[in-house]
This record gives sequence, C-alpha cells and structure tokens, in this order.
Amino acid sequence: MNQVIHPRPNPIVAAMYTLRDLDVDVIVTHGPAGCCFMASRPLENAGVRIVTSALKDNDLIFGGGDSLVRTLKEAQRKFNPRTMAVVGTCASTIIGDDISAAIKRADLGPDCNCFAVDCSGCMTDNTQGAIRAVKAGLKAGLISREECERQISLLKAATDLEKQRGMAGKTYLSPAVSPTKMHVCRVIANALKEGKKVAVVMIAKKELAYRFADMFVAMDEARRKLGGQTLFVANMDGDLGLPRIRRYCSNINAELDADGVTIDRMVGGLDEYAVIGDRVKEAVDEFKPDMRIILGICHAYPDMQKDDILITDQPRQLANYLDQNFLCAVGEVSSHNMVMGAKGIVHLETADTLREIIREM
Repeated sequence: MNQVIHPRPNPIVAAMYTLRDLDVDVIVTHGPAGCCFMASRPLENAGVRIVTSALKDNDLIFGGGDSLVRTLKEAQRKFNPRTMAVVGTCASTIIGDDISAAIKRADLGPDCNCFAVDCSGCMTDNTQGAIRAVKAGLKAGLISREECERQISLLKAATDLEKQRGMAGKTYLSPAVSPTKMHVCRVIANALKEGKKVAVVMIAKKELAYRFADMFVAMDEARRKLGGQTLFVANMDGDLGLPRIRRYCSNINAELDADGVTIDRMVGGLDEYAVIGDRVKEAVDEFKPDMRIILGICHAYPDMQKDDILITDQPRQLANYLDQNFLCAVGEVSSHNMVMGAKGIVHLETADTLREIIREM
C-alpha cells in the first residue's frame, strides 16, 4: 500500500477521547501548551477538564518532571478530581520524561486515582493511543480485563476497516463539498410515496449517534405522512461499551421512545461499528428493501451499492465515496463539533431537508 499523506487522527487525541469515555475527571497533556489544543476545547464541552504541563524550551533540555508535578498539584487543588490521567506527547516521549515517577512525586493522596498513559503522536495508527488508554485504565482499576480485551479487539478491527475500505486505504483524499441534500431527500420522499420499502441503517461511532439518530425521527414522520414501509437498524445496544458510550445509547433510545420511534433491529454497540457489518446486512436483507439509507461509518456495511444513500460526517470520507461514484453520498461535515457535550438528539441537516419536503407534498 502506498504511503498515506493526508492528515490522519492523532493517537494522543484518541487516548484523550478514550479517557473521557472512561469517565476520567481530569486529563493532563504532558507537553507544550498548544499540543492538542483543538481537541481539548470540545472535550471540555463534554464535561472533562483538560490541563497542560505547558513545557517550555528549558524543560525540553533539563526535563519536564517539575512542570508536571506542579501541574498535577494545581489540578488537584482546583478540581479535586477522583480520577486524573496524564497523557504523554511527542515532546515528553522524545526527552524521555518518566511520567509515572512524576505522579509519585506529586503525592496526590489516596482520594485521587492518578495514572499515566504512555503515548505520542508518532505512533503508527491513531487507535494505538486508544489501546494505550484502555490498558492504562485496566491497570488503574477503571475497567475489567474482559472489557479491556474487548476494546482492544474492536480498535484493531476499526484500524483494519479503515485501511481496507476507508480513508487510510488512500494515498491522498482532498476534503469534499457535499452534494445538495435536496435531491437526495426528494428521492427518499418519492420512494415512500410510491409505497416502497426503505431501510435506514445507522452504523455510528460514539457521540455522532446523537446527530445521525435524527434521521430515524424524520423518516418516521415521512412514512406516517407519505406511506411506504421502513426498517430501522442501529448499533445502539446500551449494555455494551465504556461508561459514557452506554449513556449515549440510553439517552438516544429514551428520546426515540418518547417520540414514538422504534428501532426495529438493535445490532451491537456504538463501539462495535467495525465488526457488525455482516449482522446488519443480514437484518436488512430479510426486509428486502427497495432503498437503503446508510448513516455514519457507511463503509462498515459490507455490500454498498451505487444507488445507496450514504450520509457521513467526514469530508475526506465523503470524497472517498464520491470517488467511487456513490452519487447519492452527502456530508454532514459539522457534526462532530455539534454533538460534543450533547445530551439529546441533535438535528441533522438531511433530516431537516426531508421534513421540509414532506411539508410541501
């Protein structure tokens, strides 16, 4: 495979998101103040505190242990966290700082479970950062060994999926601008009006389910007004995954239930998107739909057809689909920022476009 030269997710950020999902109270990035700045803001919006040891030039020469100790003590004084994790960065890795030794020196006492995540941005795949985080979480007593091994298996499967059918399988992808959603939604509305069978499949990742789930609500409204049949399939099993991920499922399922919307087939959890494709396809094939709408990690579905309607949040992934002549692929490229810190379903532009169309029909 050729070298991938477009930007890819960072292992440090992957570790930070995983620590958030483990319900860690404070995350300390041991590196320069600007390291992972863009990721830190939305993570704080999601309720986790992010602080930095803010390494300076002298720290890179003489070591950053003292700066980290001061940061840990100040974070404990300010936030009184039950759990705190220190994530390594490229800088701390290169200079060889011993993060665990600095944690011991800080002497935070028995009420603060503070632990290190050995990580840098130079690791091969971004999922390696998440794997380091779950291993550290196991050592710190936050998850069971069974769950740790499950997470590692899923993360490796996710890496394989991206290399085989996703962005990591292309040398370079330029971010794409989404085609109009109006055309796609007219196709959906006309199919329902003609009494056709439409399967809506969500294979979502983490908090992005808060936005993609809005399509179920809009499609239910459209079916009730226009006719046709629908099958709703989603990977939102609330009994699976890390603590925060389970809460996402509970919140979304409760809201759908309150709106009178039923997920016909629940297949796997939000962390299982890379391994459930065959099971999802089996459920859809039983329905024998005339149209399929696939949301989220669309390429996790093992049998995408050129007339499928694909809805993704990734501009480079959208480019990947359009390059393969999936002409009914559209992007919801602002989704990630919109769902950080969400507690309920967030409106999807495609879903709102469909609502607008059915009001006019």
